[in-house]
Amino acid sequence: MMLLNLVKTLEMEWNPQTLQFLSQSFLGTLSPQPEPRRRAEKNLSDAADNPNYGLAVLRLVAEPSVDEQIRQCAAVNFKNHLKTRWMPSSATPIPDSEKEQIKTLIVPLMLSATPRIQAQLSEALAVIGNHDFPRLWPALLPELKASLETAINANDFASVNGILATVNSLFKKFRYQFKSDPLLLDLKYCLDNFAAPLSSTVVSISGKINEAAGSAATLRQLIEAQRICFRIFYSLNFLDLPEYFEDNADKWMKEFKNYLTVRYPAIEDSGADGVSLVDELRAAVCENISHYMEKEEELFQKYLKEFVEAVWSLLVVASASPSRERLTVTAIKFLTIVSTSVHHELFAGDEILQQITQSIVIPNVMLRDEDEELFEMNYVEFIRRDMEGSDLDTRRRIACELLKGIAGNYKQKITERVSTQIHNCLAMFAENPAANWKYKDCAIYLVVSLATKKAGGASISTDLVDVESFFRSVIVPELQGQDVNGFPMLKAGALKFFTMFRVLIPKPIAMALVGDVVRFLGSDVNVVHSYAATCIEKLLLVKDNNGVHSQARYSSMDIGPILPVLMTNLFGALEKPESEENQYIMRCIMRVLQVADISPEVASPSITGLTSILNRVCENPKNPVFNHCLFEAVATLVRRACEKTPSLVPAFESCLLPSLQMILAKDVTEFFPYAFQLLAQLVDLSRPPVPAHYMQIFDILLTPDLWKKSGNVPALVRLLQSFLQQAPNELNREGRLRNVLGIFNRLVSSPGTEEQGFHILNPVIENLGYDVMAEYMNHIWASLFTRLQNSKTPRLVRCLIIFMSLFLVKHGIQTLVDSINSVQANLFHVILGQFWIPSLKTITGYTEVKLSAVASSKLLCESASLLDPAAEELWGRLLDGIVTLLSLPEEERVEDEPEVPDFGEATAGYQATFVRLHNAGKKEEDPLKEITDPKHFSVALLSNLSSQFRGRFPPLITKYLSPANQAALAQLCNSYNLAIL
Repeated sequence: MMLLNLVKTLEMEWNPQTLQFLSQSFLGTLSPQPEPRRRAEKNLSDAADNPNYGLAVLRLVAEPSVDEQIRQCAAVNFKNHLKTRWMPSSATPIPDSEKEQIKTLIVPLMLSATPRIQAQLSEALAVIGNHDFPRLWPALLPELKASLETAINANDFASVNGILATVNSLFKKFRYQFKSDPLLLDLKYCLDNFAAPLSSTVVSISGKINEAAGSAATLRQLIEAQRICFRIFYSLNFLDLPEYFEDNADKWMKEFKNYLTVRYPAIEDSGADGVSLVDELRAAVCENISHYMEKEEELFQKYLKEFVEAVWSLLVVASASPSRERLTVTAIKFLTIVSTSVHHELFAGDEILQQITQSIVIPNVMLRDEDEELFEMNYVEFIRRDMEGSDLDTRRRIACELLKGIAGNYKQKITERVSTQIHNCLAMFAENPAANWKYKDCAIYLVVSLATKKAGGASISTDLVDVESFFRSVIVPELQGQDVNGFPMLKAGALKFFTMFRVLIPKPIAMALVGDVVRFLGSDVNVVHSYAATCIEKLLLVKDNNGVHSQARYSSMDIGPILPVLMTNLFGALEKPESEENQYIMRCIMRVLQVADISPEVASPSITGLTSILNRVCENPKNPVFNHCLFEAVATLVRRACEKTPSLVPAFESCLLPSLQMILAKDVTEFFPYAFQLLAQLVDLSRPPVPAHYMQIFDILLTPDLWKKSGNVPALVRLLQSFLQQAPNELNREGRLRNVLGIFNRLVSSPGTEEQGFHILNPVIENLGYDVMAEYMNHIWASLFTRLQNSKTPRLVRCLIIFMSLFLVKHGIQTLVDSINSVQANLFHVILGQFWIPSLKTITGYTEVKLSAVASSKLLCESASLLDPAAEELWGRLLDGIVTLLSLPEEERVEDEPEVPDFGEATAGYQATFVRLHNAGKKEEDPLKEITDPKHFSVALLSNLSSQFRGRFPPLITKYLSPANQAALAQLCNSYNLAIL
């Protein structure tokens, strides 16, 4: 404690006490016991707020008397310290004076450090460089360049690699940042200072590689150095081809070709890690020549043929080796780019196409030991690669991409050869199914991966096989196999095929197999039961187009007979090891509940099972996709079961309420938005008077602190709307209405939440009598008009028009006019002329358009002040706006506008993100149910008014309505057989 007090001074000084404190603290963070570890972490966290903390940690890293494990731990802490505090905008930024000292020390310290510490300091240096380099750190690159030259001359290859790794980290930004003038200036600086040294370094290292051909240890360091040089080359050439490299292209291409064609037996014959080291260098070459082929094809074409031959030769050898993944992928990518270019004729020969399919594609598509290991050990990653398309950098996918690239110009030839290979694979399987099952998997994979997806839909097609025939002969036997755990990769492939070609499989055939797919939910293999769930879920999404509109191919009647066993197997799959939070299973449960006819016999065990899962994930929320599907499944079940069978509500409440209350009590902030939406559903289903346990939640809901996190707001508003609708009489008790209006005022004051504010205000006006609201209206109008004056947004104006329209139809024109004018004399006409009329045409949504049109028409025909001859211009403009609103479709009268981000809320710390539950949404209420046709209502009102004032309005229509709107109004009158006299 004394040591901690010593370092908690205004500035951390470097002295023996600081050294001891930091050493003990970093040692403590390595403790296996949680209490000493947390205490040490807390001490370091507190000390990090002191100036010179980073400098002190860096000096500890440099202290040779301290154990290396402690120094390495300190290096990691130093790197993380810079990540959070180097930027001036950080909460507690590092002072400039300390930054300058760190910059002075870090390069020489990095160069003299051991490899593990050097790696951390190199990353730390890159953190500084991302912000300061080159403009705020002009001395860095000259220092690195001089150190590199010294290290090369001294044959200090460990330092050479450290320096090059640092330069590589600094230059990576040219690959990842958007092209801009400042970035191009930085690139010019780096080229001016490092392009020539990079070239001379590559030449120097090449010479040393030739000299060190027999020394494996030296050769390893040199090969790694050359790999990093080629990555630096990639960064410097990424945005544009620099003039320097264009002028020296021959030299660079010679170097690249050399590393594709020369072997290094001293390393490559020493084992897989040696081959991998050289392959990483060759892969860097392939990425560079691929980049030049894509960006600088004209310059590159003279080197193309020899590079294609070199890569081809390398690839034929590498494809046969299971450990040469990265080289194989980058080499095939290069050939794919060439195959889609104007030089595709390089692949036109029949012999070459045969070699590609037989010697490159098939060996790379066949399953390898590492594929089986991934399948068994990490099913989530396997599915991401195999089903979800994150396998773009795997051998299997990239080999098929090469075929697709060549097929762009030689489709028939490729189709014939691949069809032959598929036939051969199936023949091999037929000879000995147990031993040759991988050949069948290869055939299935080829058909699926080479299928063509139709734009904008789930349907895919293939010319390789007749889908229905292939499905019957190849896939169905796997699906009907009784052993759900036997040959699991083959079963997974069959389920994937069914899923991918689901639209092309006729319904009778698919329905005959759904029961088999449900069986596979009981497989102990994670991928298999995940694919079975995905297959069922995707089948339920299939739609058929009957020429007029699309409808679901599979209905509740189709899944009704299998529903009990389907739900039992789905919940059973969630009890399998490692599938407790299987998002594919939960998504299937959600989809089934959305489609099925849910009886009480299904609803009761389902809500019990879902609640049990919810209670478990509350302890440690990990998988956002699983969690969302879980809450959506609950919302679906509540909506579809309880609305159909209201007697289920008490049982659902007894299951769900304790879980939702636990989320709030345990402060599971990730789930707050979900919990509020589900509570809103339950409140909607309760019958007045609202039970006491809900009223307790109502009062919690009105506490201001709950509304501070922006992610909670839409869900809180949804819940508050339910209370306002279900318990309006409770609003004017215990100060609740004042609290509700306080929340409205907070929300409407910010562009990011203004619409949510109206979602609260509208139901207040709709559900309370004006006698209750009268005393608050002056404050409400003042709040709205102040916001309108200070920060008008199109959305705010639209919301205001809808609110005033709702107010008018609920409480009358005169009440609206008088309440607004009580804020300021004649204010209503100002609001009408400057906001209501100009923005009326921007209203969207059926109910909103209907409400605004009816309210505006009543105002037009029933307002005494507007019928005054002195207000004829307002009257004419208002009618013009009404006709536009009623006669033009939304897309012709409303322009898209960008969303306004909310910068008013504090963004520090964790913010729950609002994710809407589709099935927990509020049902739209129509405040004008009695009016079925707003066009007829408006024209009839106007016609009736004109009959009272014959001859007065036709001249105003001619004067104030556009010609298009005059014609539109005449057409509306004719359609309803009405006239304006």
